[in-house]
Amino acid sequence: MYNNFMESLESHKIPFYAQSFEDLGKRFRENDLVSAGVGRLFNWHYKAGHKKTCVEGLALKSQDFLAKEFHFELPKIDQVFRADDKTVKFLFKLSDGRKVESVLIPFQKKYSLCLSSQVGCAMKCSFCFTGTQGLTRHLSTQEIVGQFLGAQEWLSQNRPEEDRILNLVFMGQGEPLHNFDAIKKACEIFLCQHGLSLGRSKITVSTSGYLPGLQKWRDEMPDVNLALSLHSPFNAKRNELIPLNKCYPLETILPIIQNLPLGRKRFITYEYLVIKGFNDSEEDAHATGSLIQDQKALVNLIPFNPYPGSPYERPDIETMEVFKSILEQYCIPTMVRTTKGDDILAACGQLNTREESV
Repeated sequence: MYNNFMESLESHKIPFYAQSFEDLGKRFRENDLVSAGVGRLFNWHYKAGHKKTCVEGLALKSQDFLAKEFHFELPKIDQVFRADDKTVKFLFKLSDGRKVESVLIPFQKKYSLCLSSQVGCAMKCSFCFTGTQGLTRHLSTQEIVGQFLGAQEWLSQNRPEEDRILNLVFMGQGEPLHNFDAIKKACEIFLCQHGLSLGRSKITVSTSGYLPGLQKWRDEMPDVNLALSLHSPFNAKRNELIPLNKCYPLETILPIIQNLPLGRKRFITYEYLVIKGFNDSEEDAHATGSLIQDQKALVNLIPFNPYPGSPYERPDIETMEVFKSILEQYCIPTMVRTTKGDDILAACGQLNTREESV
């Protein structure tokens, strides 16, 4: 009975890790608390990475307010999978028992962190293992932020000589713009100079082309990078790969994307998953080049990563290089993404927690 009572009290508390700097400042002002405490808290929990509630340099009244009004729950690392190439996949357990994956991707003694935005995904993309499990629910802001904090803590403890997450990419489980508000708030927290202070150019949000989220982007999303899962310039092929394209075809979403304001040295990234015998021909490459030429764009070519039961095959490297050379004829900067973590099902399109779900 007592435990149930305490759990009920906790459930009515506000999640600290879902508060932007401005959110927390507003709550402090409304309760006549010293505003300097907001910066102190962000520094304590984000920059310093402390888990225990801050007591140093924080007024007693503010400490009491935090204890009564806030909880500091974060997802817990349930399992860690290490690949031969130093990629690390985390299985996080959430407060309701659901689980979600995120991935640390190594490069030059630094890391990119691939974050998930949902438990499962509603988009049902045919090339993606996550799409086979369906959507269970959105992740909350603190569950998104918690993936970063958990990965950073693990990295500090296990690889202190490489203790730096330089880039964040929302390319894990889920369609990020389907969970727009939580993603937006998480980006605000990641960018805050009082806390994690990540650079705007170091955060990329990927989308399959979810129009309601794209329509909100210009006016609401912080100035972070956008990536579109393109995968084909032809609607017929894209319909097979991304069923969402039937509702929001390229001719609808591309004008919105291509008219987003971009600062200097900023580009829209087009992700192109290359599948053997399906979208890897020279015709596909020329049509892709024609579609996005004269835009501030770059292309990431991604070889398809097989997963259990997948209907497609990975292309050979020669085909990838021919595709790349054709896109460069259209003056489009193009990279072939190196596959990492596929031996632990951590590569692009391989994340899935259906068997782990409660």
